[in-house]
Amino acid sequence: MAAPIAVLFDIDETLVHTGGAGARSWAWAFDQLHGVAADIGKHTSAGETDPEVGWKTFRAVLGRDPTHDEMARLYAAYLWHLADDIRTSEHYRVLDGVEETLTRIADAGVILGVLSGAMEGAARTKLEPANLGRYFVFGAYGSDSPDRPEVTRLAIAKAARLHGSDLGAQDVYVVGDTPLDVQAAHAANATAVAVASGHYTAQALQAVKPDHVLGSLLEPFPGL
Repeated sequence: MAAPIAVLFDIDETLVHTGGAGARSWAWAFDQLHGVAADIGKHTSAGETDPEVGWKTFRAVLGRDPTHDEMARLYAAYLWHLADDIRTSEHYRVLDGVEETLTRIADAGVILGVLSGAMEGAARTKLEPANLGRYFVFGAYGSDSPDRPEVTRLAIAKAARLHGSDLGAQDVYVVGDTPLDVQAAHAANATAVAVASGHYTAQALQAVKPDHVLGSLLEPFPGL
């Protein structure tokens, strides 16, 4: 098996566990701006983009669609709180094998990118406590598009520009912990590497037919 040219990593439950910082920050934003309790876990699924999370939760707790201005204020409040919360999040941690795997991929001459449903500001914030941002050359985020397959295609296009030529499915690996990551990878013509480090077991991930399934990033990474 040839080594990939680019590997794109999801953040939440693939690289780090934030200890609930994201959910707490969304809840704070809804309370501050609208005086309502909001639990994103009740209204959204793991792997959805931040715009999807914000819109679906708003619709569920307030009973109507948000305006563009309301979503802009909600994003700003969420990011403001997240920047403080994540620094004191008791259970924040880097997941097993992450730094070793990232180092091994970079040393192999493979381009590393972030591929996250989080807004760019949130994605960067989630990487900061562990200083993981230094591994990644570029990224594509939920702030680029609310549609995860489209975010994946944008990430692949950026990798192709860095590489200097078009990239095929065997050239780009997308690493994530949810079925939505796998589905987005295949929709964007990339190789899907599912890691059972989050809410889904290896068996549950296998059901959506990824190209590779890992129990954690402690296992040998495909293609290396």
